[in-house]
Amino acid sequence: MWATAVGVARVRALETEREDALFRDPLAQAFAAVGGLWPSSPPQPDGEAARRRRLAVAFSVVIRTKFLDDLLRQAVASGIRQVVLLGAGMDSRAFRMDWPEGTRLFEVDTAAPLDFKASVLRRERAVALCERITVAADLREDWPAALAAAGHDPAAATVWIAEGLLIYLPEDAVELLLARIGAQSAAGSRMGLTLGSRGVIERFGADAVPGSAASMWVSEMPDDPVGWLAGHGWEADSHTLRERAAAYGRPISTPPRREERPGGLISAVRRQTASRFPG
Repeated sequence: MWATAVGVARVRALETEREDALFRDPLAQAFAAVGGLWPSSPPQPDGEAARRRRLAVAFSVVIRTKFLDDLLRQAVASGIRQVVLLGAGMDSRAFRMDWPEGTRLFEVDTAAPLDFKASVLRRERAVALCERITVAADLREDWPAALAAAGHDPAAATVWIAEGLLIYLPEDAVELLLARIGAQSAAGSRMGLTLGSRGVIERFGADAVPGSAASMWVSEMPDDPVGWLAGHGWEADSHTLRERAAAYGRPISTPPRREERPGGLISAVRRQTASRFPG
């Protein structure tokens, strides 16, 4: 599944080339090139539905990247100095964002993507702008122990990012992940999540090409994501892709095909102490 992260890097590289880019990711092109997706991607299946799906996914990657960049800036401005990227993939925020002194950024992923990423970073002679710590761990296993062994302090506030991750996890795995995050989160911690919007699997996943990202989607957001996260001890705000795109000057020109439901871009703040929500 991690190979889809190279596809995300390609989207970020294309955005970086725009004059009006919402962010600049100078390492994205290198990740995409070494992964075989630059300057062009392999031939794609024909058909208008497949083309629309690719464009929609790429657009969502751009908007969610900007959304989570802003969330991280707000978190460190509030004084948080621990960042955890879950399923970090080809994320290069450690290298492309300005971090306050003392920031520690943990990248949690399995060994294969971390090794691939390390080889590209060495080739590019990339220098992190904060203390970057990689944690090779499977999110289906005891990753909190690996994170603790790497130096994460659950008594200090943390900002957690799960970008493009939960859609690939079955519902019980999503619940476990949230419980584990909560158990490692001091009051005042923050979290940024991207969730598959209601109906996205039916629209894009049902006829997806086997092996493609959409073919591996299994989880959509709850009907009430704010209430769901409140049950896990978080005070959350939910934003739609359409709403954020308009705010960033990239409005979606087509009208919604259905009534707008709560959105899959989530920012949240930990209000309860971790001890009340053991994981």
